[in-house]
Amino acid sequence: DVQLTESGGGLVQPGGSLRLSCLTSGFAFSDYWMFWVRQAPGKGFERLSGINPGGSFASYSPLVRGRFTISRDNAENTVYLQMGSLKPDDTAVYYCVRGIQPFSNNEGAFSYRGQGTQVTVSS
Repeated sequence: DVQLTESGGGLVQPGGSLRLSCLTSGFAFSDYWMFWVRQAPGKGFERLSGINPGGSFASYSPLVRGRFTISRDNAENTVYLQMGSLKPDDTAVYYCVRGIQPFSNNEGAFSYRGQGTQVTVSS
């Protein structure tokens, strides 16, 4: 079974940093694009970032470009999201998402996602 398990969320002050991790299993991790998305209370999902299978290319939403960095460790089947300069508006549940099929940058309506990790930015 495809499993994705996020961790690293928590409470942080505005301007602070957090590093999220997503440990995966049940599929050939190094063949898939991976993504981070988030959902704030009462809002829809927001796409934040994606990274190609080899880790050589990353894309970012204007919402987070310059503040967040996505990376991956294919030996550890893990994708990361380093978040900096956090704002209260970044408060949300953060999910990692697997591409819908190998080597595709299509998230497939987030069909393959973990349970999420809560990030709260507040003083």
